[in-house]
Amino acid sequence: MKRAVDRFLRYLDSERQYSPHTQSNYGRELDRCLPLLQEQGVTQWTQLQTQHVEAVLAKLHRQGLSPRSLSLTLSALRQMVRFLQREGALKRDPTHHLQAPKQARPLPKNLDTDQLHRLLEIDETDPLAVRDRAMMELFYSSGLRLEELVGLDLNRLDRQGGTVRVLGKGAKERVVPVAGMARRWLERYLGLRPMLLKAPSEALFLSRRGTRLSRRSVQQRLAQWGQKQGLDARVHPHKLRHSFATHMLESSGDLRAVQELLGHANLSTTQIYTHLDFQHLAAVYDSAHPRAKKKPDE
Repeated sequence: MKRAVDRFLRYLDSERQYSPHTQSNYGRELDRCLPLLQEQGVTQWTQLQTQHVEAVLAKLHRQGLSPRSLSLTLSALRQMVRFLQREGALKRDPTHHLQAPKQARPLPKNLDTDQLHRLLEIDETDPLAVRDRAMMELFYSSGLRLEELVGLDLNRLDRQGGTVRVLGKGAKERVVPVAGMARRWLERYLGLRPMLLKAPSEALFLSRRGTRLSRRSVQQRLAQWGQKQGLDARVHPHKLRHSFATHMLESSGDLRAVQELLGHANLSTTQIYTHLDFQHLAAVYDSAHPRAKKKPDE
């Protein structure tokens, strides 16, 4: 079995041209599996059955391997099986119906209100500082994605109505409100914007060179402000968007409204995004649904 693994790794290197990192990972995972298969009496790859693979994954899970590591183990076994099928050593794929364990989706952390106040205490007259505060106020005011903010043109901002038209994922447009503080700082920035303008441009936020501000520049500027303002957490656009969602949900409890403001296609995305747990959802349901409460005589 080990010789077959060695042939497989040479095949990945010479014919598939996998990276050395991937080859090393697959080799390590297969070396981990061999003794566990042999414990089940599997001494040749031709004997491999679905239950053998399931037993290996179950034992590794009991040993404390994470879902991510178990997914890599299954991937290595699956690729090994396909190689053996290519050689004619196996006719059927015992890994075919097996699924990798679901990996926990990492939840972004938000800034609390005190951290946000500290971050946004920028009272400078420099056009770049005013621009940066206007951007951060807009991120937190309206829950924009980074791509949505850098893609904004002047004509998408309704200064009288206090809204902004955003082009989100899948080219779907939505209109979101702009809070009073964000509107004030946007007005200050727009008054200074001609100082950054070098050539005609429809972009709302301009760089020092007068061009549309890039994603990378926004990320760098927010991180710099986080350090300058003495925050103990890294500041980035997604964190401001998540802070908007979390604080809106905490104050309103209206999950559907937050979903619309964020531009999420599915409610389940909003649940994960805003750290919702089932108890909170149940409480919202019980208080809102007309048939959720039992009548006194029931």
